[in-house]
Amino acid sequence: MLERLSIENLAVIEKAEAAFSPGLNVITGETGAGKSVFAGAIALALGARAEIASVRDGAKEARVEAVFCPGAASRPAVDAVLDAAGIEKGETLVVRRTLGAQSGGRVWINDSPSTVATLRKLGAAMADFHGPQAAQRLREESYRRSAIDAFGGIDSSAYAKAWLAMRAAEDAVAALEAAGPVEDEIDLLKYQISEFDAAELTQEDADIAERHAAMAHAEEIVETAGAVTEALGGDGGAADVISRLAPSFAAMSKHLPAAAEWAAQAESLAIGIQELSRTIADAASAVDADEETFAALDERLGVVNRLKRKYLKNGGGVEELIDLANRKRERLEELEGRGEKLESLRAEAAAARREAEKLGSALAKKRSAAAAKFSKAVVSELRDLGFAKAGFSAEVAPAAPGPEGCDEIRWLFEPNPGEAARTLDAIASSGEAARVVLAVGGALSPSQAAETEVFDEIDANVGGETAFMVGAKLKALSKKRQVVAITHLAQSASFADRHLVAEKTVSGGRTRTSVREASGEERTAELARMLGGGGRGSAAWRHAEEMAAKAGNRI
Repeated sequence: MLERLSIENLAVIEKAEAAFSPGLNVITGETGAGKSVFAGAIALALGARAEIASVRDGAKEARVEAVFCPGAASRPAVDAVLDAAGIEKGETLVVRRTLGAQSGGRVWINDSPSTVATLRKLGAAMADFHGPQAAQRLREESYRRSAIDAFGGIDSSAYAKAWLAMRAAEDAVAALEAAGPVEDEIDLLKYQISEFDAAELTQEDADIAERHAAMAHAEEIVETAGAVTEALGGDGGAADVISRLAPSFAAMSKHLPAAAEWAAQAESLAIGIQELSRTIADAASAVDADEETFAALDERLGVVNRLKRKYLKNGGGVEELIDLANRKRERLEELEGRGEKLESLRAEAAAARREAEKLGSALAKKRSAAAAKFSKAVVSELRDLGFAKAGFSAEVAPAAPGPEGCDEIRWLFEPNPGEAARTLDAIASSGEAARVVLAVGGALSPSQAAETEVFDEIDANVGGETAFMVGAKLKALSKKRQVVAITHLAQSASFADRHLVAEKTVSGGRTRTSVREASGEERTAELARMLGGGGRGSAAWRHAEEMAAKAGNRI
């Protein structure tokens, strides 16, 4: 249920706040007073699309805050949305939404930053919004289908899951089929893989360039290595010179204890030099200067370099070549097995379609049964709205599998006896469409619909006794769920449990709108104004009192 609505800098409203109660809440006011701005603010709080142009002239941003108190019917769905969004739950739900004059807006839910998408999901769980173009809602098959599902307590989740599986399988088939002929790619891959296979690359080829360079300069390396090892470890070399210093360190240590440590360091240094000398000698001896071996290594390096130039445009080594070869083998295997894979995918898609059609057929039967009962309930509601002999029927026809079922939902309406039944798309009168929407709402029980119904001048283009019937139906609907109605008809307003009046004033060259609750004589005066005007004792005043009495409300 909507408890409170605060608005700042939205259209003609600089700042206003309205409290709502269970039952029927109506908002009235003179033309241009801004009563429909309240409907727009509620729509924004439910996740409707925002328009920058609606920000009040001269303001940096518009702001709407709505406080909802979800009841038992909507609480599970509301909590599920909050849990999915990671938003803290509470007894009330506080929505704040801003809209910048120069940029996009922001959303907070229970003081947590959120998104319009999340807000829209919450709004759908808590309230239904019906605008002046009621016929547009009736044109939406999803609306017609959801009404029948709600009426019949029909769960379509199993079908929805099967349909998604079917689409995924068929999309996989389509993607593989769309790849086109692959024979040329297969031939190219086979040729490229043959080059890699002929090369027989291994990890041992990773340092081939270094080994080739060493062999190419073997004589120079051996000669230099010999000179170095002789200087390090030969007779009179560095190691020998350091070793001969041992007696000197021993003599010094008699008078200078630190010399003993120097002697140990010198000995360790001599040993290290000897080890380095042997390491260099061993490495030099491993350098092969054999011409035949060098020729084979040179040829091998040429093979590796040719593959690198051909396949590694962005640089890399033998490891990258080996990885590329493996990936080409995997791709070849994938393409060569494409026919078998496509056949398997087609079988999966066919099985998925059969499962979706089976579940869709069962779902359509449930909807057909519910549609027959729903039609009778709507006809009964239409009788109360002045269609004494109108006909209405909901039809469920077979159709190809879609996101919501394997059926097509049509609602046929016959406003007058003798006239051909028409789809609701063909309803020309917005008054007729509004009454059908009300009848549908009346046919649904409190647990089958949103806890709050918002009607923005849904009684437009009706008048007289029909307008009074619409008001009575709004009142009846408010016994099952909260109703907020923006109206210009006194007949509808006379049934209100809470009557809010939007008023505009002009000061400083600016128009401002405020809202107040009307009761007692203030409410009589407002109804009288809506009936044409006149103060206490006037015909309009008496008519207002009579209308309220007829509606069952005391003023």
